[in-house]
Amino acid sequence: MAVSNEYRTFIQDQLENFGPVTVRSMFGGAGVFHDGIMFGLIADETLYFKIDDTTKGDFEAEGSEPFVYTKGGKSTAMSYWRVPERLYEDADSMTDWARNSFAVAYKADQSKKKKSRKSGS
Repeated sequence: MAVSNEYRTFIQDQLENFGPVTVRSMFGGAGVFHDGIMFGLIADETLYFKIDDTTKGDFEAEGSEPFVYTKGGKSTAMSYWRVPERLYEDADSMTDWARNSFAVAYKADQSKKKKSRKSGS
């Protein structure tokens, strides 16, 4: 699941119009971050974006599938779905999808922070 330096650079170039992103190694793959929030995942040289119920239909309509990992014989699907291939040839669409994914990740991050403040009170 390692991510090559060439692929990291390729993804950063693909997301250039979205804004500055960093790619950090994680769990044998890599996380894609903007403003400190992870909105993308790279595994096996494949980019996945964070989804929720508001964006899942867009990914399904493109024939995309979730990132699935197996641990201890159990497979788990995550809320990161493969970025449609056509986006790599359409910078404006890639930017739009990245923005939507970041909005989903930001909302989830804010929700976690609210829960942690409530439980800490």
